[in-house]
Amino acid sequence: MKTDEINNSMDVIDSRDIIARIEELESEQEDFQGSLEEAKEELESLDEDATGNEKFEKKEAVKEAEQALKEFNDDYGEELTALKSIADECEGYGDWSYGETLIREDYFEDYVRELAEDIGAIPKDSKWPCTCIDWEQAAEELKQDYTSVDFNGVTYYMRA
Repeated sequence: MKTDEINNSMDVIDSRDIIARIEELESEQEDFQGSLEEAKEELESLDEDATGNEKFEKKEAVKEAEQALKEFNDDYGEELTALKSIADECEGYGDWSYGETLIREDYFEDYVRELAEDIGAIPKDSKWPCTCIDWEQAAEELKQDYTSVDFNGVTYYMRA
């Protein structure tokens, strides 16, 4: 199962998606590394009687495997590093492996409004005085139940 890239521009991130993406990227990286090691072993195992063409083919296989690993690391290495960093920072909080929600700082006020509606604190067809709530203050008060974490330079909040 291929998961989508996870980055710090997302409003809400589920910890299980981070865990799955790390596992996926690490597995792919290990596959590329394994292919490289296998190609190197095949080159080293050639006997002295191997033809020049056989040696050339094995050397090319090593180069291709090195290039594939480099391209993978160029494409996904930064994402993998950032995901591992946020996972390391958050693992001690809440139920990380069972699903914690990370909310981007600049989306937190909208999240609080949606949460209030979802739990029934604010009716969907709300009228005065519910339309006069100071959502900025409500968000600030709710933050005391959350911890802030850094995801590659962007602050996210997660239930503490």
